[in-house]
Amino acid sequence: MTNPIDSKSAPTILVGVDLGVPNFDSELEELGLLAQTAGLQPVGRIVCKRRAPDAALFVGSGKAEEIRQLALQTGATEILFDQALSPGQQRNLERHMQLPVNDRTFLILEIFAQRARSHEGKLQVELARLQYLSTRLVRRWSHLERQRGGIGTRGGPGETQIELDRRMISENIKRTKERLSKVKRQRQTQRRQRERRDAFNISLIGYTNAGKSTLFNALVKARAYAADQLFATLDTTTRQLYLGEAGRTVSLSDTVGFIRDLPHGLVDAFQATLQEAIDADLLLHVVDAANVDFPEQIAQVQSVLKEIGAENIPQLLVFNKVDAIPEDARPVRSEDTYEIEGAQTPRLFVSARTLSGIPLLRQKLADIAKTEADSTDLQPIHPEPSGDGL
Repeated sequence: MTNPIDSKSAPTILVGVDLGVPNFDSELEELGLLAQTAGLQPVGRIVCKRRAPDAALFVGSGKAEEIRQLALQTGATEILFDQALSPGQQRNLERHMQLPVNDRTFLILEIFAQRARSHEGKLQVELARLQYLSTRLVRRWSHLERQRGGIGTRGGPGETQIELDRRMISENIKRTKERLSKVKRQRQTQRRQRERRDAFNISLIGYTNAGKSTLFNALVKARAYAADQLFATLDTTTRQLYLGEAGRTVSLSDTVGFIRDLPHGLVDAFQATLQEAIDADLLLHVVDAANVDFPEQIAQVQSVLKEIGAENIPQLLVFNKVDAIPEDARPVRSEDTYEIEGAQTPRLFVSARTLSGIPLLRQKLADIAKTEADSTDLQPIHPEPSGDGL
């Protein structure tokens, strides 16, 4: 059974396993931020290296005992893994630790459940959670089996608790999918109406906490929720943006942020929300310029775009938070290009917080909107590439 996260800052041990994958987060910084976002309090961190996960305990019996001892010393009440655990591994770890054990996938689902506000967002999160739970129905509650049928001991065993849970979750998944289908049809109707109005659609995308919502507010003077935390925005918000330089109005949408190892169930469940990105004429790819890991974050966003079929939509890179970069390391130009998968992509440097570079961004959007995002107009004013620019 998956264990709900206690929102009262439950003391938690963070565990990361280096399996030789590139860009392993040896400091578990992102997992720590996710934990804090979910209301947990990291009190200890353990990192180990393995060639492959242990089939039974993921980390092996020796390391599992080390984690258990650290939990006893720190008073931790939960264990959180940075990787996805199989149902069997989770069950075995909980038996060994005598504590709730959760993984990165469940943590992200929990955060989404806490943050979803719209009817559609709540439905999407519920579907993802149900699909995740359906894989966690391991046989661990034999004491909850229903009594044997028939008189005396004759007849086979009655319906077990696990069978009841499986049937209930299956029925809930079916109902939630039906309700989401209705919402998706409504969105398609709204999109057709925008198309009839000859609307030019722009979607803000990017790694979580890159500053998309702050930039959205700066462009359309909206009051969308924005905070310096992971997954501050889950529900798509769309506003009209008037570009006086182009003499027309465009549609601007703020979408959910992407993250490393985004659970596939969430990609599927959020298909209706991510449809805004799929149907966009232009993607404003917002990047946290002050984050040293921005190249990896860009790669993660590109990976998700491929998953949802949006990799061929024209992009404009917006390197945000330049005010957070040390003054001697800031870019010397406000516009250049950056290479993404062998192609030079136009890039602007802005600060949504101080509004630096916002007028240039509006002008660039106006230039693109004038020609309906013709690919030839997505070239920078200074076409020669400049490497990182940082």
